[in-house]
Amino acid sequence: MTVRRINPSELAPPIGFTHVVVAEGTTMVLLAGQTAVNVEGEIVGKGIVEQFEQVMTNLLAALAAAGGAPSQLAKLTIYSVDPVDYREHAKEIGRIWHRLVGRDYPAMTLIGVTRLYDDAALLEIEGTAILP
Repeated sequence: MTVRRINPSELAPPIGFTHVVVAEGTTMVLLAGQTAVNVEGEIVGKGIVEQFEQVMTNLLAALAAAGGAPSQLAKLTIYSVDPVDYREHAKEIGRIWHRLVGRDYPAMTLIGVTRLYDDAALLEIEGTAILP
């Protein structure tokens, strides 16, 4: 299995994501969107940073259940009820990313939405991982 991360010089330098992820000889794992719910089904965290940590913890638990590791994340789609707030907290979110995932970034998309399934949820993240 090989995974290549490509950032073409014709595109703006990426910050916190990779432009292209190419995988060969792999198994694809599709991860359902996760919000900041705890095991009791309650939203944890009032702010975007606290919720991001719980969302990523949930997403990584789902990935681990499929036999995957954080470094195998290839694509994430982030749905945020307030993309401006997300961007304003990018450094704090980045520190959580580095602690939970590491220094490799998947291809990512951030989409602003009016609301999510749970009223208290500020973001939801779904993903694709590439396993050998």
